[in-house]
Amino acid sequence: MSTYCLTIQYDGSRYNGWQKQGNTSNTIQEKLETLLGRLYGSAVEIAGSGRTDAGVHALGQTASYHIPEDLDRFSASELPGMINRYLPEDIRILSAKKCENRFHARLLAKQKIYEYRIDNGLFQDVFARRYSLHVPETLNLSAMEEAAAPLLGTHDFKSFCDNKRMKKSTVRRIDAITFHQTGSHLTIRFQGNGFLYHMVRILAGTLLEVGLGHIAAKEVAVILDGKNRALAGPALPPQGLFLVKVIY
Repeated sequence: MSTYCLTIQYDGSRYNGWQKQGNTSNTIQEKLETLLGRLYGSAVEIAGSGRTDAGVHALGQTASYHIPEDLDRFSASELPGMINRYLPEDIRILSAKKCENRFHARLLAKQKIYEYRIDNGLFQDVFARRYSLHVPETLNLSAMEEAAAPLLGTHDFKSFCDNKRMKKSTVRRIDAITFHQTGSHLTIRFQGNGFLYHMVRILAGTLLEVGLGHIAAKEVAVILDGKNRALAGPALPPQGLFLVKVIY
């Protein structure tokens, strides 16, 4: 058995998310599995580091797959070019490498980095409209930074999860939340050991509400402790969210 690890970049605008689904073939995973199956002449199941929702993008998604040794006839250096030749232009394999057979993109991920992009100009940047949320109002960045502080560390993030039927633990660890302003473009970057359903978009939505003055910075700690989704801000639209990197 041979195991390969792929680093994948995609524009999620026209896809129904990463994970394959029974009611549509329009997912990133489905596109890749279909192409790999044709390449190897046998069904291939690919495991992503995690799901990205419909409309969400990836700068560096990681995925792995196993292939029987008798079908392993391509080198890692050949794979990106061979796969990209047949992929749609909004999905690209950036790199491929052969890994130990125990490697699994999801189970062995230690940290993930996401970023949410906000266009804070008075008028929307037409070239960023598919990849950011336009917010023309003035934002209080220092209040947003203050509000982010109590979110760092290990907590129960139930208030920031949109899965009402979540049976598993909602405890996660956030190691860093940083704000990067370039002109009128604001990027909020989140780094942690894992994120719940819509968690990054809800965190970003809550911090945005603080920046707009709708929620006081000190209230974020109360929202966190409340473990109640109704207390937090909205989940921001998917087009501003990017999976930046997965750390192993």
